[in-house]
Amino acid sequence: MEVPQTHGLSYNTADQWEIDRTSVKLLNKLGAGQFGEVYEGLWNDTTAVAVKTLKPGTMDVKDFLQEAQIMKKLRHPKLIQLYAVCTVEEPIYIITELMKNGSLLEYLQKDKGTELVISDQLEMAAQVAAGMAYLELQNYIHRDLAARNVLVGENNICKVADFGLARVFMMENENVYEAKEGTKFPVKWTAPEAIHSSKFTIKSDVWSFGILLYEIMTFGGMPYPTMTNYQVVQRLPTGYRMPNPPRCPMMMYEIMSDCWKENEMDRPTFETLQWKLEDFFDLDVTSYDDGNRYQ
Repeated sequence: MEVPQTHGLSYNTADQWEIDRTSVKLLNKLGAGQFGEVYEGLWNDTTAVAVKTLKPGTMDVKDFLQEAQIMKKLRHPKLIQLYAVCTVEEPIYIITELMKNGSLLEYLQKDKGTELVISDQLEMAAQVAAGMAYLELQNYIHRDLAARNVLVGENNICKVADFGLARVFMMENENVYEAKEGTKFPVKWTAPEAIHSSKFTIKSDVWSFGILLYEIMTFGGMPYPTMTNYQVVQRLPTGYRMPNPPRCPMMMYEIMSDCWKENEMDRPTFETLQWKLEDFFDLDVTSYDDGNRYQ
């Protein structure tokens, strides 16, 4: 199957990375977010793609192209592959591989998602950890890891999406916390040190992964469901952490808690998280009844 060429991205609009928007047909709308809309599309009448259309003014085109230069080099089976962009006029189009089941958040909340059993949840979590372990190896930071930024294909295949985009977006959303410098964060997913210093690292991504595990185990529940953003910001430095959600195996909660260690250097690597989750999946936690593993 022919896909757009992604090598040699530059600011030259004649470059193969920049494609003519008339070669992209927008078909069904798959969803809408704070930055724009996502469509199922067809490229050159042959290739099914996803097309993210960005609201005018959500990002600086030059900043985006610099980030895209890096993003298109990141290739892993558990990362969404960027194919091409249309930046000559607004709205900017970001063209990626298509995942039929949409965001993990929506998938978990729908009928299909609530039929998942613990082995499915473990496998999905392990896939996200694998994609993030690759970013970790490449010294790349996601900055906005959450179930809404993971996409689901056939057979519960999960891939991490929107890596790096948080760096260039100008965010406007109620789930966002504005620091004194004017930087904004989705506070319930953001590590305390990133909120207070605006400094993101792979270890702040690990914190966010712990929140993503909570989302997986609660079928897309909102983290800190009874708390406001302000309360979360106030309470995390005092040692407060979310309790184990209902029907979540203790071993899974222990992994979440490891991700939420106050000292970022005490948090595990994504490589460690990946093998732990894969080991638990291989154990098949549903095959035995150990009451001590459940709260």
